[in-house]
Amino acid sequence: MGVDATPDTFSGLVAEGNVLVDFWGPRCQPCLALLPAVEALESSYAGRLALVKVNAPENREVCRNLKVAGLPTYLLYRDGAEVERLTGNPTKGDIEAAVARLVEGGD
Repeated sequence: MGVDATPDTFSGLVAEGNVLVDFWGPRCQPCLALLPAVEALESSYAGRLALVKVNAPENREVCRNLKVAGLPTYLLYRDGAEVERLTGNPTKGDIEAAVARLVEGGD
């Protein structure tokens, strides 16, 4: 299911381990369509991947700080450092491949 982030909690949520951050919005149809697949990744990589969700309209400060301008956007973190960013219109396959690279340690 993931953890919802706010400006106060974001940095702590991505500080350790492998983290997939899903920037989404309730009116973003591509975001909502990909959500079940993104949530399934957390289960598939149980214990090796954390999912953090950022409701962009409610957390504009986080978006501004990370220069997230469009939805959907996915950021992949390893121990607090951003290692990959998927923007525009990523596919389920794009997200799955990026998560596999993250979890397996490749950049």
